[in-house]
Amino acid sequence: MSMSKSEIYCDLLVIGSGMAGMAASLFAAKRGINIVQTGMNSELSFASGLLDLMGVHPVGQGRVWDDPWAAIDALLNDRPDHPYGFVKKEDIRASLKEFMAFLNDSNLLYRTNHDRNSHVITPIGTVRPTYCVPGNLWNGVLALKEKTPCLILDFKGLKGFSARQISEVLKKTWPNLRISKITFPSYAPELHTEHMARELEKPETCEKLAGKILGCLRDSEVVGMPAVLGVTRSHEVLSLMEEKLGVPVFEIPTMPPSVPGLRLKKISETMLPKIGVHPLLQHKVTRVRNNDAGDFIFEIGPSDHIITVHAKGAVLASGRFFGKGLGSDREGIYETVFNLPVWQPESRSLWHQKKLLDPGGHLISQAGLETDNHLRPLDKSGHPAFENLFAAGSVLAHQDWMRMKCGSGLAIATAYHAVNSFLELTSS
Repeated sequence: MSMSKSEIYCDLLVIGSGMAGMAASLFAAKRGINIVQTGMNSELSFASGLLDLMGVHPVGQGRVWDDPWAAIDALLNDRPDHPYGFVKKEDIRASLKEFMAFLNDSNLLYRTNHDRNSHVITPIGTVRPTYCVPGNLWNGVLALKEKTPCLILDFKGLKGFSARQISEVLKKTWPNLRISKITFPSYAPELHTEHMARELEKPETCEKLAGKILGCLRDSEVVGMPAVLGVTRSHEVLSLMEEKLGVPVFEIPTMPPSVPGLRLKKISETMLPKIGVHPLLQHKVTRVRNNDAGDFIFEIGPSDHIITVHAKGAVLASGRFFGKGLGSDREGIYETVFNLPVWQPESRSLWHQKKLLDPGGHLISQAGLETDNHLRPLDKSGHPAFENLFAAGSVLAHQDWMRMKCGSGLAIATAYHAVNSFLELTSS
């Protein structure tokens, strides 16, 4: 078998293609940094599309906050080792503003309720707090708040979504909620949300669906439905559906992989290269070493087509177990690229609580990399393992982003701080 090699020189390599990797690549490109991004590009498909900042603290008490900024203050008072403690509050704000501006400029519209969390319906009918809401979900935030007479649609053959369950969970607080189950215009025994979304980008499919919905609309003043209103032109599809129905429409995310996450993935893949990001997606880092100057030399890709990337620095945004930034064996939890030490419970017996759904969560969910104030991962002696390596997102220790409802905010804010730290330390 012939070996094919190529070499790339850059200022910064971002390792990871989830939310933190996307944000780090964006911030670096906007600052004129010559950047390469690598990683498996499936991670964003499993994102909800909601951009959480801070919603629950303390986790064990399940306290839900309307003010995410006050929640961050309370969190850091109790848990100063949380990664938010490394990022100034004004930088958290700036990072979210810059990230949202990029999404909106890419025609993926997002809304906020000023400085408050919004409450969004989940596919199982519960209500959860989030900070930045996809525009296609916004009418649902308003309808839930006002308890507007609403029709929730379901589709025959669609899994991971149940209008009936949504109605059962919400009926006590939202009595004017009705449900209807209809066939999708291009019906199949089993429907997939991505296929439905792409079909609805065809005006004729959208018009057929609107005709079916009109038949069961009755006195409903707003319509909620699974998030299937297009992938690349979702706002246009929503507007067309509202025009045909004559009432506001909103989407409800389905179970992952969901279309709102797929929309973020498409923006990452198509828009980041346009602002200067060199993508090496669907490639893994297989080897890393340093040259005499301390710069990194990465080998990326399969053995029959190795790409060598020379980088002055790197941002490790590889995620935890799902993103394969962390791995585990009988000996414990390990970091998969640089073999960095990982903060973790002292023994495997402490990884999990006895109850699967323990309200306080599991300690394994807080495993990750400890860093200095610049987000440089620490070695076993407590010093930066590398002067030019930074970490961002869920690979960081001492946070339980899923239960705290802070995943996207954490990813975006720490990516912002990591990129700025790279600029600060490499220019000095």
